Amino acid sequence: MAKTRNYVVRDKNGKETGVFTGNQPRQAALKAANRSKGTKSKPIEIRLRERGSKKVHVYKGWKEVVPAPENKPKWMPDKINKPNVKKVGIEKLKKI
Repeated sequence: MAKTRNYVVRDKNGKETGVFTGNQPRQAALKAANRSKGTKSKPIEIRLRERGSKKVHVYKGWKEVVPAPENKPKWMPDKINKPNVKKVGIEKLKKI
């Protein structure tokens, strides 16, 4: 079983704000994209640094409103948010 890791959201200036968890950086990026205001035509840049690491994973992310699946539970609304991310690259930090 993969170990859950913590990823810190970073902006271009190096200010770190939120923390998302996931087994892989993509999983944390999807969680961040679901809370963002990005759209498919205007995706936002998501920069995640794994705690204890000097790597910054860079993604373009957005969310779309899509119809819920037909086998949805009764409590689920008819329209749901679907996050999407595309990896741009990895940057190495000189120091944390």
